[in-house]
Formats: sequence, C-alpha cells, structure tokens
Amino acid sequence: MMFDIVTIFPDLLDSPLNESIIRRARQADLVQIHITNIRDFATDKHSMTDDRPFGGGEGMVMKPEPLTAALNSVKERHGSGRVILLSPQGRQYNQEIAREFGREKHIILICGRYEGVDERFRAANINDEISIGDYILTGGELAAMIIVDSVSRLLPGVLGCVDSAEKDTFSRQLLKHPQYTRPRVFNGCEIPEVLLSGDHAKIEEYRFLESVKRTLERRPDLIAKEFGSLSKTEARLLRKHGLYDKIKALGTGQ
Repeated sequence: MMFDIVTIFPDLLDSPLNESIIRRARQADLVQIHITNIRDFATDKHSMTDDRPFGGGEGMVMKPEPLTAALNSVKERHGSGRVILLSPQGRQYNQEIAREFGREKHIILICGRYEGVDERFRAANINDEISIGDYILTGGELAAMIIVDSVSRLLPGVLGCVDSAEKDTFSRQLLKHPQYTRPRVFNGCEIPEVLLSGDHAKIEEYRFLESVKRTLERRPDLIAKEFGSLSKTEARLLRKHGLYDKIKALGTGQ
C-alpha cells in the first residue's frame, strides 16, 4: 500500500514514520510512504503557501495554486489515489473507516493548516474529509500519522501476530480485556487464576466477559452497537452472568 502525505512541515513526520512497526513495514516494502512539501510548489520568492481570506476575518487560508501543483506532482509520480483532506469538518475517524481505507491501494493525505484550505481546491480535488476528533490541532500532520499507523497495522504481514489487529480494542464494539504479564504477584496482587489454568475456552470466556464489563462501565455507547452482533454462545454466557439484559436495554433503547 502507498501513502502520500502532502504538508508544509515534512520534518514533523520524519521520526514517527521511521520507528517501530511502520519502519519495519517500510523496510519490508509492505508500505510505501512518500512526503511532498507544498512549499516546493510556491511561486513567490518567500515560498508563501497561505494568504488572508477574502472578506476579512481571522487567520490565514492555504492557497490553491501550490496545493494543486503539489497534488498534481504526486499523481504524476505515483498515480491517482483517494485524496483525503485532514480537516475538523470531516467525518470522525474510527476503526471502521480504518478498515475502509485499508482496502485502498493508494491514499493521498492533504494536511490542512491555519483556517483551512481554499474552497476551490477542496471542491475540485478532495474525495473525503477526515477529522480525528472534536478538538483543535495546529495542523493535519498528527492526524495523517494516526491514519498511516492505524491503517498500516491492518495490512497482511505488518504485525508480527496475525491475530493482533483482529483482537484489538475497537476491532469490534468492545474495549479490550485487562492484560497481565510477569511477575505473577506484584505488590500483593495476583493475576486471575483462570489465566494460569491452561483451559483456553475458559480463558476466552473470561476475557470476553471482562471486555463486556469494562465497556459497560466506560463506553456504554459502544456496547449498544454490539448487541445485534452477539453470537448465541456469547448471549448465553452474558445471560448466565446477568449482563445480557443490561446490553439489550442499551441496544434497543429500552
């Protein structure tokens, strides 16, 4: 899969995209990531990529000429792709959208800045707008890195464990169960006995129940969406432990 990131601050992206899983994925040629500096396509001596908005108002707006030239350069070098503007006005990013993007072959991420981009550039070039949350960032670079990371880890071969991506939090509408590692006893607290039993079916039941309890406590909005996808086995287990009716009430609004 190929990612192209179009930005005025390429150095912001350098270290995060050359560490850990992303670095290994790039080295194995499972993921290609290219960065294009919009300033390289500015036409004035000061390499201006923004200007004051027509009609007055606060802040600056990213100019359409260097943005368009930078995007055209990406397409000439790497072909067309799904062009995504990182913007607070976009649809809010989640795991479902990450899976959607994971089915693409080429994603072009436009990092917005200042008060936004010229509307003529947006209308002519953008296929999708994405926000990573209802809060303010200085620019789209952090959002771009989040998308690259969350999509890359879904690609075959990127993670060392083939089950990791499917069993992570948000792989379904449940938070992940509590995790434990050595030592067995820490500060007087011992790990749950079931995890030492070697009974994998019992361990899976325990982890599922703990995931449900944690989600009910912290994110009931998520588990409400999960009600319709419960298997018969899961439903029986939840009834046995008095959790089924609580989830049903959330899922049906009763």
